[in-house]
Formats: sequence, C-alpha cells, structure tokens
Amino acid sequence: MRRISRRRFIRTSFAGAAGLSVLPLIQRCGVPANDVITLGIIGLGRQGMYLMQGFRGIEGVRIVAGADVYGIKRDRFEKRMNDYYNETGQDVEVVTYEHYHHILDRDDIDAVIIATPDHWHGIMGVESCRAGKDIYMEKPLTFTIKEGVELVRAVRNNNIILATGSQQRSDAAFQHAVELVRNGALGRIEKAHAHVGGPPVPYDLPEETLPADLNWDLWLGPNPYVHYNHELNPPISLDPPQDETIWGAWRWYKEMGGGFTTDWGAHMFDIVQWALDKDNSGPVRIIPAGYGEYKFLTYEFRDGTVMTEEPFDEAMTKGVKFIGSEGFIEVSRGHYVASDPDFMPPEGEREDAPAYEIGIPHLVNFIESVRLRRDPVVPVEVGHRTATTCTLGNIAYELMRPVNWDPASESFIDDPEAEQHYHRDYRAGYTL
Repeated sequence: MRRISRRRFIRTSFAGAAGLSVLPLIQRCGVPANDVITLGIIGLGRQGMYLMQGFRGIEGVRIVAGADVYGIKRDRFEKRMNDYYNETGQDVEVVTYEHYHHILDRDDIDAVIIATPDHWHGIMGVESCRAGKDIYMEKPLTFTIKEGVELVRAVRNNNIILATGSQQRSDAAFQHAVELVRNGALGRIEKAHAHVGGPPVPYDLPEETLPADLNWDLWLGPNPYVHYNHELNPPISLDPPQDETIWGAWRWYKEMGGGFTTDWGAHMFDIVQWALDKDNSGPVRIIPAGYGEYKFLTYEFRDGTVMTEEPFDEAMTKGVKFIGSEGFIEVSRGHYVASDPDFMPPEGEREDAPAYEIGIPHLVNFIESVRLRRDPVVPVEVGHRTATTCTLGNIAYELMRPVNWDPASESFIDDPEAEQHYHRDYRAGYTL
C-alpha cells in the first residue's frame, strides 16, 4: 500500500473535498488578515446556538447580530452574546432582528451563518450572495435540486465564499478512511453501505396554540401552510435557563424537510461520494427500498460502484462501511472498525463526539477561507452535489420506482414525472 503523509492529505483536502490540486484564489477584495471578521447568525435555534459558541471563540471573529422569527430565541442569543463579551472584556454591540433582511442590509457584516430550517436555505443563500455576504450554511444545502443549481450560480457570479457545514470532512477519522479508499488500500471498492435512515413522512402532528412571540407566517416563508406544533420549534426557557432537549421535528416531514435521507444523508452519503471521487458528479440510477428485489435504497454510479442505505452493524450505527476487494472499513462518529490493523487511524487522531456541533476546525477553515479568498474544505458545488444525491433518493421514494439521472447536465433522463420534483411551488410573494 502506497501511503501519503497526513500533512499532505489534509493540505489537499483543504483545497476542496480532497481535491488533487490547490484551487485558485478568488479575485475579490477580502478581509485583511489583521482585521476583524464580523458575523451575523440567521436562525437562532439549537444548531445556531452551537455555531454561536464555536465561532465566537475564534480569534479575530466578532458576532454582532442575530435573526430569528421567535422572540425568546432572540432574547437568549442576545443575552448569551452580551454576557460573553462582558466576561471577556470586549466592547461589542449585539443586535437582534425578526427578519434576516436587516442583517443582509448591514454593510459592516462580512459573512452570515445560515442555520434555519432547510426550506429557507435556497432563498436565503441566493439573497446573501446578492448582498455580498460570505456564507457558512448548514446542510443539506438546499431543499430542492433547482435551489442548489441557483445557489451555485449565485455564489460564483458574486465571488462569494460558501462553506457547507459538513463537519465530518474535518474529522481525522473520516479523513483517514477516505485517504485509504482513495489511495487504493482497500483495493477496488465494490460497495459502500451508508446507514442514515428513511425518507420523510406526511405531517401528522396535532395543531397547537401559537406562542405569542413566534412569527409563524415568516417561519413558513416559501412553504405551503401547515399548522403549528411545539415539536417543530422545541420550547426553551430563559429563567430558569433551559435549551431545546430535542431537534426541531420539521426535518422528519415531507412538507418541511427531507427526513433521515437528507438529515443524515448529508453527512454519510457525502463521505461516500468524497471517498469515491464523485464530488463533481453523482449517481446515475437511484432505486427505492422495496422496489422488486431491492431491500435498501440503492445508488448506482456510472463506474459500477454501488452505495446502499443499509445498516452495517447490529447497533444500527449511522455511518459508512466501505467494502473493497482487499478489506473493509467502518467509520462513524466515535466508531472505527477495519479488517486490517493497518487501516486503523493513529491514536489521538479521532475527535470526540461533542466537538461535532461546535466543529471548531471546520469553522476555522471557513474563517481562513474568507481571509484568503479561497474555497473551503466543502465548497458550494460539493454541498450541492451531496444534497442532490439525498434529494434524488427521496424522489425515488416518492415515485416508488427507479429514476435515471445525468450528473453532467443535472437532469432526469426521459422522465417528465421525476422532473416535476426538480423544484417546488413557493407561496405567493416568494421567489428564488
């Protein structure tokens, strides 16, 4: 097995999803290395608070604004940021808004963190590009394939730095597994199992009374109307302090999210495509679980490699198993098993699970990319291709039959029915 040094591997992965050459600098006036980078966070729920905690600890970064449709979340964010700046002796004014446009309108904000529900990502991302803001965006990057195509175009046309929040690409254990696969240590990869879970289901939560300080119409945004239930916006308390104890349930319902297919697929399908060098392409045939002899959601790539949404251990671990002619590797958060001891990562190179939501190395990479005007570890095209793979799985589930996809043209092959799911209708008043 021909090995490459970890230092060289990490350097190439920084160039963009384990790219083999350094990407060119983006020609745009950036933030000088000795200047402060100012951030605004859009979406102040559970993930937004994790990102607040991570970004505020990076040297040279100041979080100056937040936006959320829920008043109590704005109050929580403002209190915690003001307490932090007071405790650290920093004179920083923090302002919150109900509407994110107020952040985009501020000339003193360099970049935005978008941590809203998925149905807002496409519109917010494109508008942020037009406002000249660099972007750190949670995954899946967009809710529809068309939104992803338009977001890629907006990023490149406006010379924006966009980082996808796929923290696993900054994890040493995942990097090590990908390094071995790409170097051929496992021989020819015959199959990959990526266990993420099933597709979304129709919304069935009972209707409840809206909190007085929640702008439900703005939360829905481009989405068709659905009634409120507290599980979509888990309750919090300021006195006594109590954060969300569950993730927002909107992600599990097809009216608002993509289910486990996109929620965890954005992590695990992403690792498979990275390792198989599919970051600039994708699958060509997608078969839903339950179709004929297919027990699991199956992705077929043009070179014959197959990826299935399939458990690989009794614990039903959400992760990836690469099966090659010379052995296998199983990798997930806090789990690494291999058929050969030589495939194991060196001691001390596996991150602790709690670091994932804060994702400091991944966040630092974004800040460095903003300063250097170069693509981050997971640039917009990679985030888009991964989101597309996830969405294609849900389209196959929805149609309950295989769909054929052309990654080069990003279009369905002779399938008008599938094309109807390329995008969705927005509510009146919203456009991409």
